[in-house]
Amino acid sequence: MLAVKNLEVVYDDVVLALRGVSLEVPDGRIVALLGANGAGKSTVLRSLSGLLDIHEGTIRKGGVSLDGDSVGHLRPSALASKGVRHVLEGRRIFKELTVEENLRTGAHTARRQLKANLERVYGLFPVLADRRQGQGGLLSGGEQQMLAIGRALMSNPRYLLLDEPSLGLAPKVVERIRDIIVEINSHGTGVLLVEQNATMALQIAHHGYVMENGRVVMDRPAEELLADQDVREFYLGLGAEGEARKSFRDVKHYKRRKRWAS
Repeated sequence: MLAVKNLEVVYDDVVLALRGVSLEVPDGRIVALLGANGAGKSTVLRSLSGLLDIHEGTIRKGGVSLDGDSVGHLRPSALASKGVRHVLEGRRIFKELTVEENLRTGAHTARRQLKANLERVYGLFPVLADRRQGQGGLLSGGEQQMLAIGRALMSNPRYLLLDEPSLGLAPKVVERIRDIIVEINSHGTGVLLVEQNATMALQIAHHGYVMENGRVVMDRPAEELLADQDVREFYLGLGAEGEARKSFRDVKHYKRRKRWAS
């Protein structure tokens, strides 16, 4: 179990980004983390992967645990060795390196399984196999996202933290990324999925959390969140009859009547 409990995070000793957040990612499950921009979702991922320091972030209260052991003090390399891998928003591949060189950079904690893991990644992403000697920077946006996920898989992660994997991608590519996440999970990898495409995330997740202003405001099985009228209107953009909102006025009206905020 990968978890945060009562987590409070501050940036630059001034900005309070998380205000007592608690959530769990059980082994072999997909957990969706939803919320508007600035809600604190990426900060949760950074806390779990040890990347707070480079963003001038500090855990002030609460903690991060793996199987009940505190790991919030560990460096990213140590957490990666324990099976926690983070795919950052924006792909962040090495554009000057070839596809295969990019993948090899992700294998530093599983070098003995390098060949088998390369075959696994190429099986998941045939387009990467076809372009293994091509430069990473020449791939399309969707292919670069596949490469970023494939690089994380090169170390046989136990938990995969995905930050906005569908951002900026065409609908058909989003469907492919969705299917790949499900396939990765089917082999036992736990997934914490931060995603603006809330419908996609909740359709494949087992459990979901909704964040606002650095707090978790809803925590339910994903199918219940997907059916919840408040979530459907505010996060999925659907009205009571399944119709999309027509104007910003509707959004403001909804913000005033959210039941979980009352």
